[in-house]
Parts: sequence; C-alpha cells; structure tokens
Amino acid sequence: MAGKLKSLMISNKISNWVCLKNFASICGAICAQNYPEIDQKLVNRTEIDPRIQFLKNDLCPDNLIRVLDKTHDLNSAIRVFKWASLQKQFSHTAGTYSKIVSKLGLAGNVDEMEGFCSEMVKFRGGDEALGAVLDVFVSNGRLDEAMRVVLVLNSRRFKLCLRKWNNVLSGLVDGKRGFRDVMLMYKEMVKSGTVPDVDTLNNLIKALFDANMVDKALDQFRRMNKKRCVPNCRTFEIVIYGLLMSNRVDESVCVMNEMFEDGVIPDLSFCNKVIPLFSKENKLEQVMKLFDVIKSLDYELDFSTYESLINCLCLNMRISEAIELFDKMRNSGFNTSADVLMDLLNACCKLGKLDEGRKLLDDNQVVDTSPYNVMIRGYCDARRFLAAKDLLQKTLLMNVADDLSFNILFQGLCFAMFVNQAREVLGKMIISSHVPDSTTYSAFVTGECYLGKYNEALNLFQHVAENDGILDPYSYGELIKGLCKLEKFQEATEVFMYMSLRNSVLQSSQFSLLIEGLCATAKVDEAMKVLNFGHIHQNPVIISAYSSIMRCLLKLNRPNNSLFMLPQILKRGLVLDTETYCILIQCVIAMCETKYCVSFLNLMVGEDLVPDHETLASALPHFAYHSKLQTIWVSVDKLCRESQVIDSDMFNLLINGLYKEGFKTEACRLLDYMLEKGWVPDASTHGLLIGSHSVDTEPKLLKPDNFVMEDEVSSILCEGLGET
Repeated sequence: MAGKLKSLMISNKISNWVCLKNFASICGAICAQNYPEIDQKLVNRTEIDPRIQFLKNDLCPDNLIRVLDKTHDLNSAIRVFKWASLQKQFSHTAGTYSKIVSKLGLAGNVDEMEGFCSEMVKFRGGDEALGAVLDVFVSNGRLDEAMRVVLVLNSRRFKLCLRKWNNVLSGLVDGKRGFRDVMLMYKEMVKSGTVPDVDTLNNLIKALFDANMVDKALDQFRRMNKKRCVPNCRTFEIVIYGLLMSNRVDESVCVMNEMFEDGVIPDLSFCNKVIPLFSKENKLEQVMKLFDVIKSLDYELDFSTYESLINCLCLNMRISEAIELFDKMRNSGFNTSADVLMDLLNACCKLGKLDEGRKLLDDNQVVDTSPYNVMIRGYCDARRFLAAKDLLQKTLLMNVADDLSFNILFQGLCFAMFVNQAREVLGKMIISSHVPDSTTYSAFVTGECYLGKYNEALNLFQHVAENDGILDPYSYGELIKGLCKLEKFQEATEVFMYMSLRNSVLQSSQFSLLIEGLCATAKVDEAMKVLNFGHIHQNPVIISAYSSIMRCLLKLNRPNNSLFMLPQILKRGLVLDTETYCILIQCVIAMCETKYCVSFLNLMVGEDLVPDHETLASALPHFAYHSKLQTIWVSVDKLCRESQVIDSDMFNLLINGLYKEGFKTEACRLLDYMLEKGWVPDASTHGLLIGSHSVDTEPKLLKPDNFVMEDEVSSILCEGLGET
C-alpha cells in the first residue's frame, strides 16, 4: 500500500517537458499508470471505443463524468479515466475523481480507491467532494470504504462536520461492525478536534451495549452531563432496550422512571422497541405508562407492538384497555391476528365475560379454528354446555372445526359427569368424519371414573389397549385409583405396567396408593416388583410407598428385607419421615442391633420428629436391658421437654435405668419432669431415689424377643448409612 502511495507522488523521474499548467493532469496520469495493466483482449471494446471516440471530440470534466456514469464495467471505467489522464489538454477535477472513487468504493476495491482518494484531496474542493463521497459510502453500507476515506481526510487535517462523523458512527453501529471499529472512528473524531454531541454518545453507548459491555455503557450514560450532553429520547431508548436485552429489568425500570422525571416524552420508535420487551417481562406499570403516552399522542404502533401490548394487558386482566387497543389496531389497517384474538378471548373467559368474548368472535369473522376452541373451552369451564354445543355446530357449518374442538367439549361434559351427553356428541363427531383419538377416550375414561363406574372405565381401557392406544396420565391415574378402591389391585397393576411401558408417569400419591393396596393384601413381593418397575421407568415415588412395603415386611417377620429398602430410599434422595424411622427402629430392635437403634432414634429426634408410643414402648426396654439409656439421653431429655409421648411407666423405666447406669443427675432431672406433670413414681423408683432400694437391684425389664442377629444386617445398614 505504501508503495502505491509513493508512486502517486511527483518524482524527479517526470520528464522535463512537463509544464506547470499540466501538473494536475500528469498527476492523474501517473496515478492511473500505477494500476495493473489490463490485457486489451479482456477489455470490452464495444463499450470503451465509442466512449473514447466521443471524448476525443469533446473532452471535458462533465463529459467524462457522464461517460463514467454510463460505463458499468469497472475495468473499462478505469481505462477511460486513465486515457483521459494522458491527454495533454485535459485536467482532472474533484468531480472526476469523485466519480471514479465512488465506482471503486461501491465495487469494494478499497486499496485502489484509497490511492485515488489521496490524489483527489490535492485538488481545490477535493476535501469537500470526498466528504460527499463519504455520505454515499455510508448510505450504501460500504463501511470499510467509508473508514478509509475518513482516515485519508484526517491525515490531510481536513475537519469533517459533526453530522458526517455521526453518520459514519451510526452506519458502523447499525451495521453491527463491532466496538473496535466504532472506537477507531470515535478516536479519529476526537483527534480532529470535533466535539461530540448527544447523537455521537448515543452511538457510542449503543456500541457498548452491542458488545455486551453493559456496565461501561451505563457509565457513559451517567457521564453524559459532564460532556454537556443532555440525554434525549433516543438515549433512553438505547439504554432501556440494552438493559432489558441484558436481563437487567429492574435497572431498566429505574432508567425509565428517570426519563419521565426528566420530562422526556417517548416517541414512536421508543414505544415500538421497548413495549414488547416490558410486555414480555409482564411489567404492567411500565406498560401502562407507555400505553397512556400512546393514547395521548395517538401513536400508530407497528403490529408486533400492538400484539405484545394486548397480550400483557390480557395477562393482567385489563380487558377493557385491551379491547380498546384491539379496536385501534384494526382501525389502523392491521388484519385480525388469531393469536391476539385468543389472548382477548382467554381473558374474557377467565373474567367470566363470555358474552363479550362471543361478540368479539362474531364481529371479527374469524376463519381460524383456535379462537373458536378457546371460546368452547371457556363455555365448558363455565358449565355452559348448550352454548358450547351451539358454537361447535357453527364451526361445523363453517368447516373450521377440528378434532380438538370436539375433544374440548368431550372433556367438559365428562368432567362434569355428563357422559351420556358426551356420547351424543361423539356420534356427531363420527358423522362429521372426525376420528376419536386418545384425548377422546381419556375423557370418557375419566368421566366413568368420576361416576364411580370403574368397571366400565376398565372395559374402555382394555378396548384402547387392544389397539395399542394410549390415554393421558390423568385418566390412567383416575382409573388406577378407582380400581384400588374396588381392591382390584391386579388390574390396577396391569394398567400401571401398560402406561409405564408407553412413557406415561403416574402421580406419586396414586403410585403409593397402589403399593399400599398390594401390601394390605399381603402381596408384598408383588409390591416390591411394582416399585422396582416404577423406578426403572422414572416414576416419581414418595417415602410412603417404601414405608408401606417396609411395614408389611416387618409384620411378616422379615425385618432384614425391610432394612434392605433403606439404601434404595437414600439413593433416591428421599427424606425419612416419622413412620419410616419408627419402622427402622422396630426392625433393628427385632434383630437386636442396638447400635443402629441408637443411631436411628437420635437422628429422628434431632430432626424434630417424635416417635410414636408403640415404638418407644419397644425401644426403651431394649436400651435399658443393654444399659444403653445414656446413649439416648439427649433425645430423651428433648422428648420429655417438648412432647407428651413419654408416659409414667416410661419415666419409671428411664429413671431406674439411668440410675443403674450411674447417671444419677439425669435420673433426678427426669423425676422433676415427672413430678411437674403430676405423676407419682412407683415404689421401685421412689425407693431407689431415697436410698431405701438397693442400688444393685435391677429394674424389672422384659428381655427383648428375637435375640438372634442376622449376619447381613451390618452390611445392609452400612450401605445405606455409611461407616462412621
């Protein structure tokens, strides 16, 4: 590049016959000669020769400009320009250079263009002419070329006007050229001594937001006053929009409040840019402020702004304002959108304004199915089934009804237990060539369950299963719940297996109901299989399902199997509840695992859970027999203070046991608790504490049954609880 520029300078190699008056013409010739020669065979002679012949007869700058205008081939234009440069009686002007620079720049030949720019600025008026070319480049999106022109002009210390600087910056920002290019031009502007104005800073702030430098953009915004620039509407639009797009909603609200406090009125561009974003965030207060501005200034918004604003108003049940805006949108020439109409209808239905919704539907001559379906659902939710049937009939006549239209009515009727009426509608559906689908059958299964006709619902399910069909999860759940009520646990299990294999998930409460039912009929092994099957198919499980199985196993004298459930519970991240802790304590008592019994009881009480009376009645004699009451003292003390579960017999046992283990202070404290409750210690306890009873006398304790330990208990518990 440097070589080309140097070659454009006047050197001592220029022949002595060049006179001063031809100086400019020779410069142009030398400039042209430095471009690579083009093979004459590649030149379109039919385009060049006639133009050269024309110029030979009357060569002047205006004629050359006209010829260059009509020469569309860039190489041909350059050859014409070079030919003119070699004519002794011709001198180029700023205008001729402007034309060739424009053609080169618009064609993207940046390097060649820059060489001509450097020569052009040497002419009188060349700087101003090049400034005009700069505007052409910016308006045509030739930003690289525009930046080269700026650098050439700045190197010549030509001071561009502020408007042109702002045009270049705006072009770079709008063209998403990146912060580096914007900053380069801004530095060149400062270097030229041009003082930025509010438009300049707006471009800089927007470039910072586009580069995700939000904090720096806010810093520039806050420092505008120091640069003697007052933020205008465009400034606030850029900042608020940038903050919203950066998910800094609260800050955008503060800036908008600041805008209104400063008396800045948002213009149409502001509303069209900002309203959709505030609507998306459901910021009703800000939306309503802008809505008031729209009404007062009678702005004509674009369609997307109308749509988002109406959506926000409908979400917040501001149906009157939404309908007012909808009418304004229609009067502005926008076609009725199905999405907008659905927002309005949904709001009308939720507010119970069904007649207003129907009027909207009828007045707008809707031919899309979705708004009608919204209205049918609204009628069904309000139990206005006659109106729903009437509207469905209208959609059939208009040929816009779909399967969903029928299914909405089916669901409404079945959920309201009008199953027979739903069957009548089913007949119309089939006559209308609409085929019942899974939603249809699901509605009927649910309706039969609501009526308590679980056998009919089961028959319908079996019909669906024969064709490998599916129901929705809710219908499966209602059917399983009903079958459990009839104690048809085998059938309920089959339904559960069927739905799970088809990726349908049962609610955890209904799943637990099935497990409990199987356990209640002593089918605990079947329950364990169902539980494992549900786990494999990602079915949610609550702790009560495990508790039911563990309780059943304990009753069947299988405490070791019951304990085996603990690792599964912990692996699934379930939290042990009171019932599960009590079952675990009873299991380890049955297996004489005192260490784990202590751990479970202390963990349970530490989690503010209170064991039931039955569990304590089993656990305390066990601890006393093994002289382990001191290991649960903290838990016992907490239970005595914070609950009523410990009765007088337990107090006597605890006092005797602790005294025997050498914890006299703790035994006396329990006696105080006992007396505070108004209970009188038995003779053994009384004699022990006043010294009339031998310290060596052991309290009468029942030796726990089933003293035999299972070998695998420790490994099972270690797997679930971990070694400490």
